[in-house]
Amino acid sequence: MQFPIVIHHDEGSSYGVTVPDLPGCFSGAETLEGVFGPEGVEEAIRLHLDVMKERGMEAPPMRPLEEHMANEDYAGGTWAVVDVDLGDLAADVAVRINVSLPSRVLNNIDRHAREAGETRSGFLAKAALDRIAAGP
Repeated sequence: MQFPIVIHHDEGSSYGVTVPDLPGCFSGAETLEGVFGPEGVEEAIRLHLDVMKERGMEAPPMRPLEEHMANEDYAGGTWAVVDVDLGDLAADVAVRINVSLPSRVLNNIDRHAREAGETRSGFLAKAALDRIAAGP
C-alpha cells in the first residue's frame, strides 16, 4: 500500500517524517537515507498499523494527496510516497492450502489435535508458530 509522507528538516536538526493518512504516525532520522532505511518510516507505518489492529481500530481512509498538500501543518515539507507491504498485517483470514503428509503423521496430528480439543488446522498452526518462536 502506498502512503504519502511529508519530510521536514531544519538545518542542524534531524529529519522529521509525518504520515498524514495515519494521525499520530511519525518517524525521525539523522539522515535522509535513515528516513527510508530499515528502521525508518516504513517500520513506523507498520508498527502504527499493528498497534491499531491490536486495539481493534481500523485505519482511517486515505485522502487525496492534494488535500494533504493544502494543509498548512505540512507547509515547507518535502513530499514522497512509500510503498509498504502490509501482507502480514492483513486480517487473519483462513487460507486453504494443500499439504501432503504420510498417513501415519496425519493420524498422529489428528489424534493430538483431538486430545487438545483443537481442529487439525488449529493444531498445525499452533505447532508451526511454536516452532517459529523457538528459532532456527
